[in-house]
Amino acid sequence: MKQKIIRSDSVAGDLNDLLFSLSYNGLFLLTDENTQKYCFPLIQSVPEMASAKAFFIPAGDGNKNIASLSKVWEFLSQNSANRKSLLINLGGGMLTDLGGFAAATFKRGIRFINIPTTLLGAVDAAVGGKTGVNFNGLKNEIGAFAPALAVVIDSGFFKTLDVPNLLSGYAEMLKHALLDSPLSLDKILHFDWDTIDYQQLNNLLFESVLVKERIVEEDPTEQGIRKALNLGHTFGHAFESLSYELKRPVLHGYAVAWGVVCELYLSFVKLGFDRNILMQITRFVKENYGAFAFDCTQYQRIYELMQHDKKNESGLINFSLLKSVGNIEINQTASRQEIGEALDYFYS
Repeated sequence: MKQKIIRSDSVAGDLNDLLFSLSYNGLFLLTDENTQKYCFPLIQSVPEMASAKAFFIPAGDGNKNIASLSKVWEFLSQNSANRKSLLINLGGGMLTDLGGFAAATFKRGIRFINIPTTLLGAVDAAVGGKTGVNFNGLKNEIGAFAPALAVVIDSGFFKTLDVPNLLSGYAEMLKHALLDSPLSLDKILHFDWDTIDYQQLNNLLFESVLVKERIVEEDPTEQGIRKALNLGHTFGHAFESLSYELKRPVLHGYAVAWGVVCELYLSFVKLGFDRNILMQITRFVKENYGAFAFDCTQYQRIYELMQHDKKNESGLINFSLLKSVGNIEINQTASRQEIGEALDYFYS
């Protein structure tokens, strides 16, 4: 099923029109404590919200777990949700991932709508049908492919975000640009972060969403080319998991940005990716995202975390790498020594 992506300038009006066009039995709303306070007022005027049964969970990726998922299931069950009910997920990537998985599994699946409230949620988690929760210290270890009925994206939400949270989403846009074309990459690298133009950011966002949508349509269940969307994530998820173990959690997009640097280094070594572009991306990432504080004593733990990545096959760590910008090579492997060299490059 193709997701309907709605580029909205009035989230309340567009949500009202969307709900009016649908037939459902019971409307439910899932938020977290922040989006309940700051974002729900933007859709509260929609008449259907008056009868919607609402539930919120604590904010933060640390709550994207089985315990929170179970509470959402309990809420739906106790309020007589059925297979014709509709769930609205209003929040960032953590919430749309968890809410989507709750909907995908409750009574073997109910329909849901995502309204992402962060740039990361809009460009990554809310679009493409991946849902899930973290488990046993590993990112998105439990999940399912389940596309939302619709995704309503209103960039007005993003004006409430601080720069680190904007940059977190922007890392996924950088990844999409690398998968697309030199022109897309040039636009991403030259956005002015000192004076943020939200209209320009919104335009870049939708160009990025269309890149992801095109890849997902070609391969909805990640049997082939959709694996390209994992660029930066094999290292990135390991960095993110380690940051939680060290009690110094980092934003998802920051971990992805650092992972992109490491995986472009592997692309340079193994596939001849342009060294000048590698250096350009490295400078961009270090200037905007800093660097993850780790040293060579933690290489072993990073390697162990990478071994748990869902893309791995036959015991080999699997990467999506680039021969050049827009020229993707999936199902690439690297030796432990090469992975160590990539970490050395990042750490230098």
